[in-house]
Amino acid sequence: MGTAKLSDLDWVDIDQRHIWHPYSAINASTPVYPVVSAHGVRLRLQDGRELIDGMASWWSAIHGYNHPVLNAAIQTQSQQMAHVMFGGLTHQPAAQLAQHLIDLTPEPLQSVFFADSGSVSIEAAMKMAIQYWIAQGHQHKHRFLTVRNGYHGDTLHAMSVCDPVNGMHNLFTSVLPQQYFIEAPQPAFHETCQPEHLLPLQQTLAQHADNIAALMLEPIVQGTGGMRFYSPGYLQAARDLCDAYDVLLIADEIATGFGRSGKLFACEHADISPDILCLGKALTGGYMTLAAVLTTPQISQTISQGEPGVFMHGPTFMANPLACAVANASIELLLASPWRDQIAHIEASLHQRLMPCLHFEQVADVRTLGAIGVIELHQPVNMATIQPQFVERGAWVRPFGKLIYLMPPFIMNDQDLATLCDAVVEVVQHLSLDNAG
Repeated sequence: MGTAKLSDLDWVDIDQRHIWHPYSAINASTPVYPVVSAHGVRLRLQDGRELIDGMASWWSAIHGYNHPVLNAAIQTQSQQMAHVMFGGLTHQPAAQLAQHLIDLTPEPLQSVFFADSGSVSIEAAMKMAIQYWIAQGHQHKHRFLTVRNGYHGDTLHAMSVCDPVNGMHNLFTSVLPQQYFIEAPQPAFHETCQPEHLLPLQQTLAQHADNIAALMLEPIVQGTGGMRFYSPGYLQAARDLCDAYDVLLIADEIATGFGRSGKLFACEHADISPDILCLGKALTGGYMTLAAVLTTPQISQTISQGEPGVFMHGPTFMANPLACAVANASIELLLASPWRDQIAHIEASLHQRLMPCLHFEQVADVRTLGAIGVIELHQPVNMATIQPQFVERGAWVRPFGKLIYLMPPFIMNDQDLATLCDAVVEVVQHLSLDNAG
């Protein structure tokens, strides 16, 4: 039996009554805006309004929307095969993507595992670290060390390495695996990392290295856990300490990979290579969900030679050909563009246009790095009231907690960036300390 096409009112009503959105309630009072199309850096709403997207769909749409090169990659691949299981079969887009990633990341990273999403890649990375130690007879090395203000995803083990107090998962504390937490890196991006900044990390490794499989870090940029930028010196020292105490280093570059911080990968700010690297979000230019976990031959061969002789993970849609094809196109498009200049220009513009907010009493800090601009308030925002204020000004900005932040597509021009920043400054200016929450 056929189904009649839903009217505009019908599908919006179905959404409101039946669909859970991220971190939302059914029948929530917070507005949800119906999008009917997207092109370049603009989202077109059902009522005809257009919004300049300041979020790049949560870090991912680095080339903007409806890009002809990425569209063509999807269309061409769909005519060959949309999907095929990766168990016992392979295909050219996956091999091409693996080669791209190996070529772009530090040389020790030679083995690639494809996952469905960022959270799943974190799960796979943690399992990889545990299985590596089990293969060597170190079953007790199964816990993880991480820093506060971190965010690594919403699945069970990923939640266990998110900030247990300031994160979004304290409701599940009693059922999560228990990990080791130390204070967040203290020196800011442009500050020198001093020996005292490393004491919590060094002391915890000295006491518990026999039980720790890996240190999990977001390199340089802590994302959803606080949008903090820390010193490359801290990351360099963390790499050295992991080596000294025989602990693996997992770098979560799901948010920072592919240029967002001003380097192709944030690890480059510290000139280090992790033992395991997680990538996602911008991997496909925001077109499809896909993630990748890269590791060294030492780790992949150790796992493959131990019991049971295979890595125990395998998503159904692993290495989806459509996703791999558009990821290849996105990477090639990025590398062929003047992305370094674009991001440097965005950084300078964000810095110039957002810094006036430091004069507002409700603002605690303003910081920028690469194509990231952050305004930290003293009090959390009220999403139900602040979101419409941005929409009224033609801007799509999605604050959380005390943070109002921008991460525009790399292709955004000066005029659109100015409009976006002006909207943010105007909203923040009229956000009093009394009504921020």
